[in-house]
Amino acid sequence: MNSLLFAIAAYLLGSVSFAIVVSKLFRLADPRTFGSGNPGATNVLRTGNKKAAALTLVGDCVKGWIPVALAVRLDESLGLGDAGIALVSFAVFAGHLWPVFFRFRGGKGVATALGVLLGLNPLLGLATLITWIVVAYAFRYSSLAALIAALFAPFYYTLLFGVDAKGLAVLLMSALLVWRHRKNIGNLLAGKESRIGKKSE
Repeated sequence: MNSLLFAIAAYLLGSVSFAIVVSKLFRLADPRTFGSGNPGATNVLRTGNKKAAALTLVGDCVKGWIPVALAVRLDESLGLGDAGIALVSFAVFAGHLWPVFFRFRGGKGVATALGVLLGLNPLLGLATLITWIVVAYAFRYSSLAALIAALFAPFYYTLLFGVDAKGLAVLLMSALLVWRHRKNIGNLLAGKESRIGKKSE
C-alpha cells in the first residue's frame, strides 16, 4: 500500500512540466508549439533564453530525484523494497512522459530520467551524465547524447548492482527514452537534426 501511494505521488510530481511552467513565467512561447514540439530544456533553449532552459533542466531533474531519493531513504521504515522503489522510479518518469496536468502530452524524459538515476545512486547518475556530456560535446546533438546515455544506463546499473527490480525499471525507462526519440533517430540518419543551441526559426 505504501508503495502504491508513493508511486501515485511520484507520478503527480512527474506530471509537472517545468518547460511549460518556466516558459509561462518568462513569457516565452509554449515549447509544444515550435522546434521539436517537445516540452523540454533543449527546446526551451531554442528560444535563446539560457536561463529559462537551465531552470527547466534543473526542475525536471530535481522532480525525478526527489521521490526516488526519498523512497531509497525511507525504504526500511516504509517497507518499500526493491520493487517499491522501482515502481516509484518508473512512476515519476511516466508522469513526465504522460502528464495528467497537460492532457498526457509530455516530454521525452531525459532530465527526469537523470534525476531518477541520481536518486537510485549518485554514481549511477554521474556515470550516465558524463556519457551524455561527452557525446553532446563531441557531436553537438542532444538527442544523440540522450540515446547513447540511455543505452549505457542499464549497463552501468548491471555493472554496479547486478540484476534486480530497480535495474529492470532503468531498462524500461531507457527503452522508452529510445522510443520517444524515434523521430530524432530518423532526423539524425537524414542529417536534419538540429544541433544544441540552435534557435527556433
